[in-house]
Amino acid sequence: MRKIALLCFLLVFLQNSIRAQVVSFSKLDSLFLILEKNDRWMGSFAMSHDGKEIYKKSIGYADIAHDIPNQKSTKFRVGSISKMFTSVLVFMAVEDGLLSLNDTIEKYFPDVPNAEKITISNLLNHRSGIFNFTSNPLYLSWSTQSKTREELIEIINETKSVFEPNSKSEYSNSNYVLLTFILEDAFKKSYADLVSERIVNPLKLQNTYLGGKTDIGINESYSYKFTDTWKKESETDMSIPLGAGAMVSTPSDLNIFITSLFAEKLITQKSLDQMKTITDGYGMGIFQMPFYDKKGFGHNGGIDGFTSMLGYLPEDQLAFSVTSNGSRINNNDIVIAALSAYFNKPFELPSFQTITVTPEILKQYVGTYASKDIPLKITISHNENGLMAQATGQPSFPLEASATDTFEFQQAGVRLEFDAENNTMVLKQAGQVYNYTKE
Repeated sequence: MRKIALLCFLLVFLQNSIRAQVVSFSKLDSLFLILEKNDRWMGSFAMSHDGKEIYKKSIGYADIAHDIPNQKSTKFRVGSISKMFTSVLVFMAVEDGLLSLNDTIEKYFPDVPNAEKITISNLLNHRSGIFNFTSNPLYLSWSTQSKTREELIEIINETKSVFEPNSKSEYSNSNYVLLTFILEDAFKKSYADLVSERIVNPLKLQNTYLGGKTDIGINESYSYKFTDTWKKESETDMSIPLGAGAMVSTPSDLNIFITSLFAEKLITQKSLDQMKTITDGYGMGIFQMPFYDKKGFGHNGGIDGFTSMLGYLPEDQLAFSVTSNGSRINNNDIVIAALSAYFNKPFELPSFQTITVTPEILKQYVGTYASKDIPLKITISHNENGLMAQATGQPSFPLEASATDTFEFQQAGVRLEFDAENNTMVLKQAGQVYNYTKE
């Protein structure tokens, strides 16, 4: 038996050694060089296998005005990846007997529409029907101002339900703000203390906490939006997103967090199985992230000019995370390239070739476009830098020409194809095609 056990150990060791020898990240290095050279992306990426970091890269600047570069220890706002932390804390409360997933929320928030029908489970997997308060067109007018618990609950209460609880799923940051307050009531501690005591300290995370106003002096980063140059974004006051989006971290810490989650160092396997049960595309603070025939799990995030992505492939014990403070591409492209490098799959390096289109041609495309396919209007405008697009209730974004009638916003994977003669436009994104007509 000892010989068999030794043989099995040697085989596993040999397999891991072969994997270590085969993986080459030289092409991935080339990708980051191209991104940096073309001013397409700023941030950090890290990958770990079996809890050991096997690749990391940081490019761009945490503070452009003072030439402070992004480094491995630079901390970023990670947006909705915060929801994974909140979900873990909820399952900890369930395991401690402080909460039940079937508890309804009327005892916490009696004035929330349908509170007597909405369960904690519904909040976790976005089946509550509670309106997403960050989708309100007025949200950006006050998002930089501090809000109290009472003010946030009042904001959430003022909009009626968008659907009957548990009848379907629709993403809502309101759900996780309310979960933040439920956790504070259940544990009788602040959310910041809960994250620190129950997750950060046990895992010895060095750079993870509930954020506040950005402090470059403690190695935090500003975020940026690109027009003709990188311009610093305004800061959401972190009293608003809380457990829905206020965490600050690094890729290395995030990889430790998700690896520990799947190793049952935070919650039980039973709780983890519930957390990653997908209904209508949503788990409980987690999404599926497929790669070829592999099934991964994780979450992405976005706040101000920050974008992020965290994932884990359980069968391969592989964790990967992206934190960006300025992007003109989609983080998913970086993740696909990194996973392709690890699994020896082909991937293409971008060329970022664009063309210059005359103002006379650009002005033909200006106007507001509506579609019968989706209730989202898109307004196209023209300035000295080219075309700008703005969807209903969303910030504007720049378009780059890949042809005289074709423009892209690579950060969101948006492609717009114009037909000036017929006053139409086609929107292509994530494999979907939507037809628009100028009003």
